[in-house]
Amino acid sequence: MRRTLVIPPGVVVPDGALSWRFSRSSGPGGQSVNTADSRVELSVDLEAIAWQDEAQRDRALERLRTRRVGSVVTVVASEHRAQLRNRDAALARLVDLLASALAPPDPPRRPTRPSRASRERHVRAEHRRQEIKALRRRPDPR
Repeated sequence: MRRTLVIPPGVVVPDGALSWRFSRSSGPGGQSVNTADSRVELSVDLEAIAWQDEAQRDRALERLRTRRVGSVVTVVASEHRAQLRNRDAALARLVDLLASALAPPDPPRRPTRPSRASRERHVRAEHRRQEIKALRRRPDPR
């Protein structure tokens, strides 16, 4: 199954960077559950990808630092009974993972303060809660 993946910002993942492994999957499968290697592990070497620029490479390596071993990222698919469907699911999962890693960073948050009306609503809600909880207490024995 020779394919070249193209990740949405235009990054090309050559087929040589992908590594497939198949094993027996847990879960449903009927009689063929102990014989069919339907679980799919798809690994990609991030160093073998044709990045458009070094900034993209650095961003992907940084954002995927918890998901990778060295420069290799692995995704697993075993939710389907058929190996072919798990292969497609693993490819889709890898494309989503790399696309989210390559997405531009979010704009910085502009600091804001709560409005006066929202602060007043908050104080009123606190007083209502205090009154409700005061009614739950035992009356004062005076």
